[in-house]
Amino acid sequence: MIYITIFIAAIFVNNIVFSQFLGICPFLGVSKKIETALGMAGAVAFVLTLATIVTWLIQHYLLQPLGLNFLQTITFILVIAALVQLVEIVLKKVSPSLYQALGVFLPLITTNCAILGVAILVIQKEYNLLESTVFAFSTAIGFGLALILFAGIREQLSYMKIPKAMEGMPIALVVAGLLSLAFMGFTGIV
Repeated sequence: MIYITIFIAAIFVNNIVFSQFLGICPFLGVSKKIETALGMAGAVAFVLTLATIVTWLIQHYLLQPLGLNFLQTITFILVIAALVQLVEIVLKKVSPSLYQALGVFLPLITTNCAILGVAILVIQKEYNLLESTVFAFSTAIGFGLALILFAGIREQLSYMKIPKAMEGMPIALVVAGLLSLAFMGFTGIV
């Protein structure tokens, strides 16, 4: 039952973008088209889940036993950057078509604060490895949901007549705020 609660809470109630305000840069930058939003969502789901597992293992089997908890943030940043580079190299050799499909999204993930945020959140919440994995994957789904909804709305906005002063980022921020308010409606279900 706890895994279902973690799953629902991470996607809807505590959405990483709308309630914790992590991952805003790719949320605003890669959300002009649904196709690019889908690519970014897939890449984030893969890297976020993998990075959370690796950083959890490093925290519990290296940093804590050696009393090096103060190195957590820098270690996690290095691990995430190295992991993204490793995934990029492996994909380039193993599946060139998938590498081409993800293209620019893999390097963008290195600077996505949601990846680091989730890695630190699972340590703060004292989740075990399975709970951490469920949390990371469902957070990635929540991020993808937010990104795809936002991209769909932004595509529709391109067909509408918007006042000149509100075109571009101003209307995008208004829409993001309204989506955030809509997601607040899920508060209390878990």
